[in-house]
Amino acid sequence: MNRSKIYSILSGMNQLKWTIAIKGIFAGLLVGVLAVFYRMLIDFGLETAVKIYDYLRSNPIMILPWLLIIVAVGLLFMLFVKIEPMASGSGIPQVEGLLLYGMKMKWYLILPIRFVAGFISSLFGVSLGREGPSIQIGASISQPLSKKCCKNKLEENYIITGGAAAGLSAAFSAPLSGIMFALEEVHRSFSPMILIAATTASLTANVISNFVFGLKPELSFIEIPLLPVQYYGWLIPIGICTGILGTLINKSLLSFQTLYKKIPVWSRAMIALLVALLFGLFLPDLLGGGLNLVEMTEKSQIAFSLLILYLVAKVFFTSISFGSGIPGGIFMPILSTGAMTGAIIGTLGTHLGLPSEYVPYFCICAMAGALSGSVKAPVTSILLIAEMSGTLVHTLPVAVCAFSSLLVSDLLKTAPIYESLLERIVGETKKETKHYKSGALLEIPVEIGSDIANKKIKEVHWPEGSLVVSIHRGQKEITPNGMTEILPGDYLVILSSEKQYQDMSIELEHMCRMH
Repeated sequence: MNRSKIYSILSGMNQLKWTIAIKGIFAGLLVGVLAVFYRMLIDFGLETAVKIYDYLRSNPIMILPWLLIIVAVGLLFMLFVKIEPMASGSGIPQVEGLLLYGMKMKWYLILPIRFVAGFISSLFGVSLGREGPSIQIGASISQPLSKKCCKNKLEENYIITGGAAAGLSAAFSAPLSGIMFALEEVHRSFSPMILIAATTASLTANVISNFVFGLKPELSFIEIPLLPVQYYGWLIPIGICTGILGTLINKSLLSFQTLYKKIPVWSRAMIALLVALLFGLFLPDLLGGGLNLVEMTEKSQIAFSLLILYLVAKVFFTSISFGSGIPGGIFMPILSTGAMTGAIIGTLGTHLGLPSEYVPYFCICAMAGALSGSVKAPVTSILLIAEMSGTLVHTLPVAVCAFSSLLVSDLLKTAPIYESLLERIVGETKKETKHYKSGALLEIPVEIGSDIANKKIKEVHWPEGSLVVSIHRGQKEITPNGMTEILPGDYLVILSSEKQYQDMSIELEHMCRMH
């Protein structure tokens, strides 16, 4: 092949896609190492917490010095949150705020705080998970990388999104779930560029997790038998119950967060750590995110009456832990409450003719339902279960539960938990313009039935200071003028110049969404 033909082929390629793919691989390498280290650190901390509480039960006199440690750590957490408020809580709403509304994250502060605070909190066994923080760690380490190798803010957002997806991939050893989470939850759109960045970063991080460090998927349900068709009727009650559960979890998390606002800042983490002490002494099975609870329900190791107690206590423990602002996520606690709900329904079903070997199947379906009802990301929920089970044969029953739960949650007018948390963060920082960027690029999908679909550029009343600089239509990139028609499915690349990035983002999102 001569040089001219090679040049012709190369020039015909979309260079941006290949550039994003290569940068996504680099992001996945960095995130994979950090997220795996964080995962191992939290696991070690939780194992240590169990041993600490065993020791305290055997030596009650040592509870007094432990109380002094709680006071010191509570003050330390207050200092962490004061230094960088964006390092508190889950981390997922903060990443969404960065990517969707241009909020700032000081990655050089978030990374050390996440690691130190996450490890310390795991030593107390608070009911928080590592998946949300892993996503923020991924997005944070991708920030300096994107600054160095990207040409504009839009490219930076692609790489940061890839880093976030890689964080979830490494945390769960579930790369497809990481990819879908970035599309369905973080951006709520299916941009080809976002897909490429998320895919390359997520798969690379999974390689690091599985083949370099030898970690396996966090949960595994490969041996669960396939549910016969005659028992599919049980899936609807599971979907209904988990939809209600998702609503209750969201209301509880937000209510406790509101309640904590009414008490002094210095005492918030202390209260959560004191409650963790009580649970560690009397209900140690509820410590941590809840991975052990999922494994116990799968093996039917929890009695029915204890399941009900554990379910109620886990929701309470998670709410009081998360509401305090201690760095930690809610992804795994939601899954664990779903698993217990499925076990409760399955146990009741055994009294009505359901073979007991299908109770674990109800657990995995309810996990997808709980996550879908709370987070409102049904496709991510379905893929997560598929990756955990190692097969696609369970997809239909899991999908029925996920979408049934989503329907119930919608009927109850439940807002997605991360969206609600993001709104609170935006509300708290809206007057502080230092938290937002200006003069950045936005990429927004145009949905069927939106205000601007099928209109010409000049016919749209654009926000003051905005400029449509490009339109992505399939494989084409169009440089628009006033006569260019906007079609459903287009991706608008818009430059913000005069107005704040965050205000413009909200207005443009409203214009491009279906009503």
